Amino acid sequence: MKRPPKDTDESARKVTRRGLILGVSQLGFMGLLALRMRHLQVDQADQYRNLAEENRINTHLLAPARGLIYDRNGKLVAQNQQNYRIVVRREDSRELDAVMERLSKIMEITPEDIARVKKELRNAGPSAPVTIADRLSWEDFAQVAVNAPALPGITPEVGLSRSYPYAHDFAHVVGYVGPVSDYDLSRIDDGDPLLRIPRFQIGKFGLEAKEEKLLRGTAGNKRVEVNATGRIIREIDREEGQPGKALQLTLDANLQSYCLKRLYGQSASAIVVDVSNGDVLACASAPSFDPNKFVQGISVSDYTVLTQDPYRPLASKAVQDRYPPGSTFKMITALAGLEAGVISPQETVRCRGHVEVGGRRFHCWKRAGHGNVNLHNSLKASCDVYYYELAERVGIDRIAEMARRFGYGTKFDIPMSAVSGGLAPDKAWKRERHGAEWLIGDSLNVAIGQGYVLATPIQVAIMSARLATGKSVSPRLVASVDGVPLPHQGGEDLGLNENHLRAVRKAMFGVSNEVGGTGYGSRILEESMRLAGKSGTSQSGNRVVNNADVEWDQRDHALFTGFAPFDAPKYAISVVVEHGGGGSSAAAPILRDIALQALYGGKPPLEAYPSRDRERIQSQQEKLDALDLSVAPSVQDQV
Repeated sequence: MKRPPKDTDESARKVTRRGLILGVSQLGFMGLLALRMRHLQVDQADQYRNLAEENRINTHLLAPARGLIYDRNGKLVAQNQQNYRIVVRREDSRELDAVMERLSKIMEITPEDIARVKKELRNAGPSAPVTIADRLSWEDFAQVAVNAPALPGITPEVGLSRSYPYAHDFAHVVGYVGPVSDYDLSRIDDGDPLLRIPRFQIGKFGLEAKEEKLLRGTAGNKRVEVNATGRIIREIDREEGQPGKALQLTLDANLQSYCLKRLYGQSASAIVVDVSNGDVLACASAPSFDPNKFVQGISVSDYTVLTQDPYRPLASKAVQDRYPPGSTFKMITALAGLEAGVISPQETVRCRGHVEVGGRRFHCWKRAGHGNVNLHNSLKASCDVYYYELAERVGIDRIAEMARRFGYGTKFDIPMSAVSGGLAPDKAWKRERHGAEWLIGDSLNVAIGQGYVLATPIQVAIMSARLATGKSVSPRLVASVDGVPLPHQGGEDLGLNENHLRAVRKAMFGVSNEVGGTGYGSRILEESMRLAGKSGTSQSGNRVVNNADVEWDQRDHALFTGFAPFDAPKYAISVVVEHGGGGSSAAAPILRDIALQALYGGKPPLEAYPSRDRERIQSQQEKLDALDLSVAPSVQDQV
């Protein structure tokens, strides 16, 4: 039956509409597909090209050269040496067991080394290098390089390792580096990817630790092409990191070395400070240790020797240890009394060998007494009774305030480990610390540098520098960073009466240059270099009649401090000999020798010494020239 024209037209219109819709849909789909292909091939071409290249190109971190450290005259005290090593990365270690077995046939690899490498690979990033062995001989390194095709994933590298050419001399100041540990990562808030490289070395002690960020530098990287087995085919490009900054110290290597040699055989410390600007020229703690052993990985036996030595070679005694300053504190008590107006330089106090306060007898070191003494003679002969009397008049709070003005109780901002602030006690401190009131007996003890007052050797040296100049000299250890000088701190006037300072300085001159002075036996004959000083004996336990009657570790500490030359001060020095006995006998001769070494810039002429000492000094100088600091004497050899 023939369809009506009307139905035929309607059907044609429907087919046309469907075709149009289908055509438009197809065109739309093709358009979207084209746009997507354009997006992938043009807009995201770089991204997908990089993804493709990662299948054959690896990026490796490059550790930067650590910043060098120099003394004030440009001598290297911390340097970097070539280190032949072999490394592996997790992304290249597909056949680690087989490769390590082959490697063990070329060079000595212990099962412990293999276990360590596997553990470090598990914890390391994909491209972080894990050191299999370092400090290789050239022969072993060359053998690995020649056999590289059979060792896929193993990379021979020439890196840098820290070295300390002066070994013992700067150990307590410069310190040493060591591998990053989990403990280091837990305490360092630093996103530096270098810290994630297993066995990457950072500062562990001393200046190396305190100035770690300056010395570390920033990482570089290199891109290498590898084959399917992980063997490197070629290096594509390299971007070197930025080396760490170079630091120049204020220390003088020659003077530092002399101080350490002069302290040999003692548990002792010595500090030399330039009074004009606070530069620390020497900072020695004896005995010392070889920091190179820590860089290489110190053995258990070597570390045990260091930790069990009663002379404590690992301690930075010059800045860390706190001692009662003994009679070296008497200048502080004297200035507190003079500034308060409770005594004049000419006024005398009668010393009968003791005073009684609160039903307790306080003795002078000279049991027979000194008779009538004024300020000058009290310091010269180190009369205790004079300062007991002064303490009763001036009070502890004024003494403590004067002590703080001269650096006591101050933790100096120098980049060394375990710097201590010492203690300048007063009434408020005792209430807070001990929950008790201050007693007059406490004041008498502090007045002669005993009791609660504590000071580090560097604080005693700074006190002498401030006495010599009347200015707030502060210690500086780093002179410049990458050649840019660092500013000096302090230097403001202390605000003290110059006549009072002169009186104290003159009395210190009497200590070292007048008959009857406690330091007269260690005087300097050369008039242009004469020393002004003060001895001190610090109780380490109960006072004993004779230090020789007790064991070494129960004897008193010996101190001496001073400045030279008296007429135009250049250097302030302090020496502490632990359990050395009397300051005038044990510490003063050492300080005199160090002062002359600093003043002459080297070995002084024998004419600078009293004639009776010259033969002994000449023999001493010859022994010091031949001394090897790596040979440590035992305590029994010395006491």
